[in-house]
Amino acid sequence: MLRVACQSPKVNSNLIRGEGFDKLDLISPHETMKHFGISIDRQMTVIPARILPPPGINYAAGKPPRVNDGSWNILDVKFHRPGQLGVLTMLIVREESRPGPWTGPGDQNMWDFVSRFAQKCRNTGIQVSSERPVIEPTETLPPYHPDRDPSRAAAVLKVKMALTKLAQSKPRVIFVLLNARDNYIYPAIKRIGDVELGIQTICMQLDKAIGRGDHGKQDQYFSNVALKVNTKLGGVNHRLERRDLQWLLEKRTMVVGADVTHPGPTSIDGTPSLAAVVASVDADFFQFPVSMELQEGKKEMIQNLEKMMVDRLLLYQLHNKALPERVLFFRDGVSEGQFDSVLVEELPQIRKAFERVYKGGKKPQLMICICGKRHHARFYPTDDRNASRNGNTKPGTIVDKGIGDVYRFDFYLQAHAGLQGTVKATHYTVIYDEIGFSADTIQQGAHTSSYSYVRATKAVSLIPAAYYSDLACERGRLYLNDFLNLGTDRSVGGRGKKDRDAAKREVFEACIRAWGDGIHAGVKNSMFYI
Repeated sequence: MLRVACQSPKVNSNLIRGEGFDKLDLISPHETMKHFGISIDRQMTVIPARILPPPGINYAAGKPPRVNDGSWNILDVKFHRPGQLGVLTMLIVREESRPGPWTGPGDQNMWDFVSRFAQKCRNTGIQVSSERPVIEPTETLPPYHPDRDPSRAAAVLKVKMALTKLAQSKPRVIFVLLNARDNYIYPAIKRIGDVELGIQTICMQLDKAIGRGDHGKQDQYFSNVALKVNTKLGGVNHRLERRDLQWLLEKRTMVVGADVTHPGPTSIDGTPSLAAVVASVDADFFQFPVSMELQEGKKEMIQNLEKMMVDRLLLYQLHNKALPERVLFFRDGVSEGQFDSVLVEELPQIRKAFERVYKGGKKPQLMICICGKRHHARFYPTDDRNASRNGNTKPGTIVDKGIGDVYRFDFYLQAHAGLQGTVKATHYTVIYDEIGFSADTIQQGAHTSSYSYVRATKAVSLIPAAYYSDLACERGRLYLNDFLNLGTDRSVGGRGKKDRDAAKREVFEACIRAWGDGIHAGVKNSMFYI
């Protein structure tokens, strides 16, 4: 399945024009097509496109990296604003069914691993205490028993006890070392840290972190973890050159991302949907704290957007001692048929939030842009000069003519490099605009912003604000893990409609109780979800 989905652009193109035409009987027009004078050319439509230049990227120290094919490396560089980690604190999760690589607290291999990770963090500028690291193992966790303990409650309790003990010393981050990732322990760790204890957690899978004896792979893994560490600590890893941020710096600007995630086939009937709204709080457009709210299941429009926007505006004001003059709202997960619903249901809530926060003052200018990945447009380079090594279009490819919306301002942007298969561009559609950005400004701005994603050294496929809202939704799903993963065992089907509705309502209310007050105050103003 994966091999078929990841075929190269050339193979896909040949299949469409060859086998595809044959199976759809398009090679020679059938009678109905002839009557209407319709024929289909095997040649794909040729449309104009441009390749936008990458932004300049810099760090606090070290040679400015050279961007190549949408990515760069961070060897021997220091983060712009490194965070303070303090004493390195680690929890080793011991599984009865999956023994770890170390024999015990005296294993020198374990201490070498910890030392190398601490040094990698120091090399990037993160401040790590010279005190001896705190390393605690959990009690050995019982194996998974689908009949006796389907949600691994006994194992989760042991993990919670160990995390609670470590949290007493108030570490900035607890690193959790896992022998493997399953559907219960990892979600439990995130819920305990984010909701119950208010402690940042970062999980490391030991089979990858050890590097299987390859120090180069281990160094790359540690570098990626360091990106997450510094972001969670409120730091800034890299910056775009000021000229590439100018479109955002002309006035005080808050960039917002919003998304909604819904219960799926494995969810219990009645499980709510979850909305997430992230917004920038700094002039580097690097830190994006989040508001999360539960809402009626399978409703795409954000029902409590007004409150969430008020929270984001007030936090921006706390950081900047002033309110934004412009708000750029990037909405993910909305289909073309729902564009008008955003204007009817979400735009009024944003305006009400402005009224509540700005009171009688001048309201900010607003732009709403929809970011869509669920489309069927694919772009193939017409010659090798405009193709990457695997035959995809190059990072920075933008299409705004030939296939766009007749009435709306939209464009397709492929900011990232296609590593596997045929690359898919993101479809951006501006549905509301009080700012009046030129097409070139917002297109280049969306492209350069794609290089500011905090946990990678490459451009990403979606503007980071929208990407973060999607990540936050995925994190929120973990807090309701029992409701989202046990649907086949606790279905409310097979009853009368009245009974089913009552059962769904009961599930919804149980989710509300489980959610409680939501994100703990200790982490809610950080990017804990990264």
